[in-house]
Amino acid sequence: MKTIATFLFALLSLAAAQSLQAKPGFGELFYNGGVVRTVIPPAAAPMRGRDNIYPVANGVEHQLPVAAVAPGDRGYHGGKWAVHVVMWLADATPYLLTSEEDVLAAYDAGDIIISRMVEADFKCPIQP
Repeated sequence: MKTIATFLFALLSLAAAQSLQAKPGFGELFYNGGVVRTVIPPAAAPMRGRDNIYPVANGVEHQLPVAAVAPGDRGYHGGKWAVHVVMWLADATPYLLTSEEDVLAAYDAGDIIISRMVEADFKCPIQP
């Protein structure tokens, strides 16, 4: 749980820092096996997320958060992210997760737990 709290603190600190700078930032996410770029708005926008995103708290090196949808998908709502934190179980060997399908397969295999964190929802659109 400490790892999740640390991860969320870092995520919220980044949002606060971006807000103080008053210019957008940029980041990357995995989506369907590839990497997509995001635009981090300069101000926090608290809201209820609709698009699943899976930050991985204790994954392998180079693990990015995993987006379930992107521009052009029927269910994409502009990056209004519903945060589902992924934690690898102690007896599992972490590996790179690059799609929602990977995340759900790891869950079905009993390798990870997924925790919905409503208070961490945020908006951060993916660049088309």
